Amino acid sequence: MDHLQSMRVFVRVADLGSFARAASAMDISNAVATRHVADLEGRLGTRLLNRTTRSLSLTESGQVYLERARQILDELEDVEQMVVARNHEPVGSLRIVAPVVFGLHNLAPVLQTYAERYPKVIPDVTLVDRQVDLVEEGFDVGVVIARQMRSASIVTRRLTTGCMTVCATPAYLEKHGTPTRPEHLLEHPCLSLPSEYWGDERVFTGPDGEVRVRPTNVIVANNTEMLRQFSLLGMGIAILPSYLIGRDMTRGRLVRLLGEYRLPQVEINIAYPSRRHLPAKVRTFIDHLVEHFSQTPNSLLGEQWIKDGQGWPVSVSGVDSEMMPPEAFDGAEPLSRLLDSEISPKLPSKTPSSPRARPAVLSSL
Repeated sequence: MDHLQSMRVFVRVADLGSFARAASAMDISNAVATRHVADLEGRLGTRLLNRTTRSLSLTESGQVYLERARQILDELEDVEQMVVARNHEPVGSLRIVAPVVFGLHNLAPVLQTYAERYPKVIPDVTLVDRQVDLVEEGFDVGVVIARQMRSASIVTRRLTTGCMTVCATPAYLEKHGTPTRPEHLLEHPCLSLPSEYWGDERVFTGPDGEVRVRPTNVIVANNTEMLRQFSLLGMGIAILPSYLIGRDMTRGRLVRLLGEYRLPQVEINIAYPSRRHLPAKVRTFIDHLVEHFSQTPNSLLGEQWIKDGQGWPVSVSGVDSEMMPPEAFDGAEPLSRLLDSEISPKLPSKTPSSPRARPAVLSSL
């Protein structure tokens, strides 16, 4: 029989002084109550109650056991209530994993408003530029891209769609010329992420359909912030996330190129290990992120570029400056214009899957 339930029955019988009254209070039969206590005595190898036809009393062993059993059951109830409360009230440490550049440029303002709303939750943020296993590494939530999902056990919720932008400095373009077609990138030094992130080719969609090019790289780095710095030094043409270079473009430090062409868009999700018994701290944080995305104005630069694949300005000079306030890009970009540099490396097709069922291997952006 259920050991804990037998303990509960024994405590209730001792408190009420009657099997019948205890059985009635616990909504069980008198025979079941008697069987629970008998099973407990059999497990312990000692009699806990002295029974007569008119009364019952605790033995010495029963008195000792009653005190400890009541303490154990009280502590168990406290633990259960605490767990239930944590599941219904946002409280405790919330472990979040996100890519480095995304975190530096986007996460702080969102966490600020979340912390103000839920002060009992302590965000524990890890920024990494590698694949992350939410389950094995103990993260509550992570930011991932849809095409890198490799586990059906992980639950995701869409946040936004990101776009990549081809850009260079005005000085570079004045010296080396301005490419007007993707094929022209072959004539320019390019600043790129490693090939395992995107592959060697860049796939553009334009007026004449799909165009594939393999740029000539002069510098390769696994961090778009570093690539941005290289591009600002005029070292070549870079493909960078629009949220990262919005301020540079509004101030004329970088110019958007190939305005009639666009690169594949990337769906960005919030991911968490399971939908069952979701703690309140996780549920509220996910809802907070989704709310943040939904409230981002569509009139800002990054959103215009990705909305329905339309509204793509040919260059920064062709955009109304009133639609792109510079202060909107001061390092605290709204999440709906994110696409972080650290898009996880694609797994080579020849790599066999692991024989062990990994519960949730996720890629950071």
